[in-house]
Amino acid sequence: MELGVHFMNFSGLGGNTQLGPKLAATAQAADEAGFTLMTMMDHWFQMEQFAPPQEPMLEGYTSLGFIAGKTSRLTLGLMVTGVTYRHPGLLAKIVTTLDVLSEGRAMFGVGAAWYQREHEGLGVPYPPLSERFERLEETLQICKQMWSDNDGPYDGTYYHLAETICSPRPIQSPGPRILIGGGGEQKTLKLVARYADACNLFTMGVDEVKRKLDVLKAHCEAEGRDYNSIKKTLNGGGDPREDIDGFLREMEGYAALGIELINLRNIPPDPEMVVHDLGEQLLPRLSQIGPN
Repeated sequence: MELGVHFMNFSGLGGNTQLGPKLAATAQAADEAGFTLMTMMDHWFQMEQFAPPQEPMLEGYTSLGFIAGKTSRLTLGLMVTGVTYRHPGLLAKIVTTLDVLSEGRAMFGVGAAWYQREHEGLGVPYPPLSERFERLEETLQICKQMWSDNDGPYDGTYYHLAETICSPRPIQSPGPRILIGGGGEQKTLKLVARYADACNLFTMGVDEVKRKLDVLKAHCEAEGRDYNSIKKTLNGGGDPREDIDGFLREMEGYAALGIELINLRNIPPDPEMVVHDLGEQLLPRLSQIGPN
């Protein structure tokens, strides 16, 4: 099983002059320790159910570009891009740029977006949920087209592109791997089956994760998609160092379902030290866990 770090908490890191150094040090520690993935949130205010919106939050793709210059092995992506925040043609170029400058390490994590307060606060249109999912599907189609040999027009319900030119091309072929975040059973997991290389769920218990994956499997069957070709990942919180053995037992249950990676939140005030500890205490044992 693989290990990732999800850098989502910028509080308690020593103020704005320390955000860059702390982020870089954490990324470098993860890179050196053998972590597989590093992700950022695509939020502009901190999530109000986690901390006050006035707490610090960095823009995701700028941060990933910064991290790309500090590392050499980590896969880099947002967990996940909100489809409402960037026009899809420009978004494809942003992700392509990350892939080129990181030498092929970009992951395109994307979802339907949800944080109404930050949309309204910053003047970003916030369509109804059904429309956001329709825009998400069109965005996936546009990105796939821009990462193909087809540079012709795209004419959808919401987006109309006269030319889908994307030069330079991504280093990954045909393009960065696509991860769709969320466990919505009627729409999200159907889009995973139709378009994605990976899915991401939360650590909601083995039984519930199994149920979600069974739903995904059914969508794959309906779409004629190989279920086993989709990488299954989880986002989790907490500090595994408090009970390494218990954490590993929990991961064994998830791995038996086919989960391949657990992405853990950064922990202030010293996320570099936490990543270093996890690299020494957890990762060697976690990497021995696999599906039955």
